[in-house]
Order: sequence, then structure tokens, then C-alpha cells
Amino acid sequence: MALIENELKIVSLEDLMNLELALPSYQRPYRWTVKSANTLFQDIYESFNLALKEYRIGSVILHKHKSIYYIVDGQQRIITVSILLHALGDDRSKLLKEEINLAFKEPILQNFFILKRRIIELNTNERKEIFKNYLLKNCTIVKIVTDSEQEAFQFFDSQNSRGKELSPHDLLKSFHLREMNEESEEYKVSIIKKWEATNSDHLEDLFKNYLYPMTQWYKGNGGLGYSSSRIDAFKGIIGVNRENYAVYHKASNLYVEQFNATGGNELIGSMSLNQFQLTQPVLAGKRFFKYVLHYGSLLELIQKEIKRFHPPDDIPTNGRGETYIKQLYESVLLFFVDRFGFENLNESILLQLYSWSYSLRLVMYSVYPETINKYAKGEHDRLNYGLNLFTIISEMKEPSELKLLIFDKPLVKEEIKTKYDHLIKVLNNINMWDI
Repeated sequence: MALIENELKIVSLEDLMNLELALPSYQRPYRWTVKSANTLFQDIYESFNLALKEYRIGSVILHKHKSIYYIVDGQQRIITVSILLHALGDDRSKLLKEEINLAFKEPILQNFFILKRRIIELNTNERKEIFKNYLLKNCTIVKIVTDSEQEAFQFFDSQNSRGKELSPHDLLKSFHLREMNEESEEYKVSIIKKWEATNSDHLEDLFKNYLYPMTQWYKGNGGLGYSSSRIDAFKGIIGVNRENYAVYHKASNLYVEQFNATGGNELIGSMSLNQFQLTQPVLAGKRFFKYVLHYGSLLELIQKEIKRFHPPDDIPTNGRGETYIKQLYESVLLFFVDRFGFENLNESILLQLYSWSYSLRLVMYSVYPETINKYAKGEHDRLNYGLNLFTIISEMKEPSELKLLIFDKPLVKEEIKTKYDHLIKVLNNINMWDI
């Protein structure tokens, strides 16, 4: 099973639309904005006015099963073209006739109205018909077809690593969906619905500012520069891995899943075993989606705990530097809870990790991502040099070991003292310093 070579060709939109196209049930919702739809129309319209023989609108990756062509990549463009054809009075595309997810409806209607308005510029019905024929016969697309869903996703990955870059989490979604080839369609749908219900910006923030840095810092690596080129950190252990470490982690994860699913936690009270650890590789496929949703929820709990525990004045909000410090504080709390559980996040732990995080604010005029990166690795020469708290926590056997650490007293310059007077008082009270 692989690429269907005789179907790899440049085809007209008419030929493409005459295929039995369908959307996989796990496909992400239609999200093109009116700006994107208008840009596509404008590009085609300009080519039409210039009488260009051909206008290429990109490529489409299809998974062929029997007579049906499932759209793996290119969905947004193809649905937009279907909307444009509908606005021109041509309903050959069956995509808009399918029972589409409710999340699709609003952007489809918005783009229909904007495209209908643009079509008015064609003035006469005759000119509209000429434009429609140009759209169908002169606008082309590169058609890539495979008879394997896995192979289709592989093409999707390679296409988007070279061309217009998708968000890293969209590429990860594609990769891990490919690893779910033994799961039922219904299960894929249930997983992806939860994933798509999560705000895309929140997913980007979770990976860039929390998961990627933490999984690098505890190893002494830099946590900056997360992008599509660094998603290997979250591809995890794939199904074909048979090495000792892979077999061990698969067996461990299977045991935890079975333990929790069969009520084994009755043996140890109400506690269930945690299925994830930031210091351990994730299993590819469904486990990845659970991993991301788990840490997204855990981060929300950490953020709520900070609001509950700290008076608002304890968390400065003067600028970007304060945002970076707060993210560092949230990260180290999350890393601690990931290892020892929420039940061990007591007042003294909160205050100690707060002190470690916010002391950095007092030794710097300006705080940048690189400032945070150096400090987290224990490489900042102004404070706690040589102390990588993430590494230390990852090697602790008991949460009480954290209380044995002594942090440097920050050397604060007079100009900073005036600006952060309240923060200085809080840290003095915590540490019995006299800054």
C-alpha cells in the first residue's frame, strides 16, 4: 500500500470536484476566515482578468478507500472552492451537502456571504458563467492519492515541513493520528473532538512556554525556540519500536491503564496511578492526545491555585518580564506536582518555589526569555548559579527534600528596590532576609 502513481497528477478543479470527495470524521473544523476566502477569490479573479492559461491553487492529499477520496490535506481550500461554486450557482460539490459539524457552519456562512458579494463585481450573468468556467477548467491543483491512511499522513507531514508551515501542534496531531491506525473511527472522533475543543492558542502556549521548556530544562538543555522543526520531542515511542526501553515504557503504560480501568485503585484507597511523567517519553497515538489534555488541565489547576493562595500584589504584572517570571513559577509548580502529586503542594512548597522564581525579578532591570532559560538551567551568573531546580526535583525521592535547599539572597540595586518594594517585603518574610 502506498502512493497511487497513476493518480499523481495536476488536475483541474472540475476533475477534482467530480470525484467522490469526503471529509474524515476526525478532520479539524473548517476555520478559514473571510480574509483568507477573499484572498483566494482575489487571486483567482486577477488571474481571470489577466486571462492566464492556468492558475495553480496548491495541492491536495487524498486517501482513497474503494471509490471514496478522503481529504487528508487541502480541506480548507477545497471547502472554500465549494462555497465559491455554490455562490456561483453550481452545487456539484457534495461536501457542503454532508452533515457537517456545527463548528463548520458559522465560517461557511460568513465566507458564502463575502464571496457572494465579490461575485457581484462580475456584473452580468454571462460574465459570471465565464468566470465559473475559468474556475473549473483553468484553476488546477496537484492531486496526491494514496491507498493507505498512514501514507497519506506521511505525505501531509513532509508537505508541511517544506511548504507553508502549519502550527507544530497541528503537525503533531497528524503524526499521532497516523499512529492510531488500530483504533476505531469512533474512538478517533472522540479523541479529536476533545482536542479540537481546546483553543488553538492555548495549545500553542502549552507546548511553547511550558511542556517543551520543562522537558528540556530538567536535562540541562535550552528550552527556547520551540517550532515545527523540534516536534520530535513529542513524537514519543511509536508502535514499531521494539528496543528494550520502548518495550519497558509500553508495558508500564499498559499496566497503569489496566490498573486504573479495572478498579485496582481499591487496593490502595481512592488513589489512582498517574499515567504520565514529564521526565518519561510519551507513547505515540492516543496516549499523546491524553498527555496533552492532561497537562493542559493540570496547568489550569496550578494557575487557579496561584490565584487562590497569593494576594494579587504578590504577582507583579508590570510588563512582559513579569509574564515570563510567572510562567517560570507556574512551570516549576507543575513540574513538582507532576512528580509528587497535588496533595504534596503545601504552603511551604508554594512559598519556596515562589521565592526561587521571583527572586530573579529583583536582580534584573529587564527579563527576557533567554534570562528565564539561563536561570532554569542554573546558568544565570547573578543568582543561584549551578542550581538547576528542575533537575533537582526530577531526582528527588521525597517532596520534603525540597526544603533542604537554600537559595541565594538576591543583590538588589536601589533603582529596582523602589519599583518592587512589595515583592521585596514578601521575599524577606519568606526567607528571613534583609534585602
